[in-house]
Amino acid sequence: MDFSTPDGRYIMVTGSTRRIGRALALTFAHAGWDIILHHGHSAIEAEAVKNEIESLGRVAAILKADLADLKRVAGLVEQAFNIGNLYAIVNNAAVFEDLDVNSTTITNWQLHMDVNLTAPFLLSQNFANILPLDQKGRILNILDWRALRPGADHLPYTVSKAALAALTRSLAAALAPRISVNGLALGAVLPPADGGSAEKVLAFSPISRWVTLEEVCQSALFLITGPETITGEIIHVDGGRHLI
Repeated sequence: MDFSTPDGRYIMVTGSTRRIGRALALTFAHAGWDIILHHGHSAIEAEAVKNEIESLGRVAAILKADLADLKRVAGLVEQAFNIGNLYAIVNNAAVFEDLDVNSTTITNWQLHMDVNLTAPFLLSQNFANILPLDQKGRILNILDWRALRPGADHLPYTVSKAALAALTRSLAAALAPRISVNGLALGAVLPPADGGSAEKVLAFSPISRWVTLEEVCQSALFLITGPETITGEIIHVDGGRHLI
């Protein structure tokens, strides 16, 4: 199999200073990739992750942009290519709020759509336009099991992630054969950032435990470095949550 190798190329991870994004960035660095760390409002954490990556002998750069500011998003990829040879984008950053049909306002609805859907689209579009024609690349979208089984809770988040799942497949068709596009649909990986009940989350997991960060990162690394013929796939790393 022709697995991709770093060769001095960069992976950009959005929202890469905390939680899953930080773990992904460090995993790619351990695998030999140079990293472009993106953050919106976490400069101190970004510097800490940068130092950790550089301690591994890899190169790390930091880009700051609020993904809700779509005018700033459009220039992120060009900035990344000015830093180095960008091979992949991991669309990890997301807004996640516990809102139902009654509590959702047009403001927080639009925020979820801008950050969780439109920003990944713009980053992917610009990546495809700037990537040299003789080079290949990867896009990985971080989804949620809710994206494939939408419910009434976390309404704008769920709808935005469902749309991102559709975008993943559409981009896979549109950007082939140069760029492979896939998604990871995650379940209970870390205690809920919104303060939700951890026990309630695990009650619906067939494996009855948290998915580990290592398991998420192993899956992401496979989709970034594995066969380019895997495209348009959405792999659930959720302990079977989407089955119930």
